[in-house]
Amino acid sequence: MHLSDQEILAMMAMPQQREEAFKLLVNKFSQRLYWHLRKMVVIHEDADDLLQNTFVKVWNNLDRFRGDSSLFTWLYRIATNEALNYLNKKRTELLNSFDDLENIMSGRIDEDPLFTGDEIQKRLQKAILSLPDKQRLVFNMKYFDNLKYEEMADILNTSVGALKASYFHAVKKIEALINNELF
Repeated sequence: MHLSDQEILAMMAMPQQREEAFKLLVNKFSQRLYWHLRKMVVIHEDADDLLQNTFVKVWNNLDRFRGDSSLFTWLYRIATNEALNYLNKKRTELLNSFDDLENIMSGRIDEDPLFTGDEIQKRLQKAILSLPDKQRLVFNMKYFDNLKYEEMADILNTSVGALKASYFHAVKKIEALINNELF
């Protein structure tokens, strides 16, 4: 059953259909949100947990959705905030460690039995992990998720110009890392 966002929202407004509508929402968006989260945190279990946290927040805040943006944009924003908060928490936990989060996550790519990419894809993923969170986020959203800058601006609450600059810098850093074979 493929319902539009408006149809799902209309169902959610009816108490007797709220749970069914939520299941439809989860089915419609979970895969796309999972891969967005997975690109940010790398580890399947962490992405899975963050996806669950995202949908818990969505369920608890459905009455706060004002419709100023699309349902997808709202969900994506919640998932993005979950990922960024998780990464910040992990960095804080590693504050007194010799390792940094990016090196740990980069090492996990090599160990991940679910990673099916070849050596070039591993190098690309490791180069992406070396980017600051915001640049990595913008790069993933543009390159992998093929989002328009206007959609990204709605999700990240920033200007199109800032996003274009972030994407440009991210691409240049990735090119330099791959060309210098640092990964």
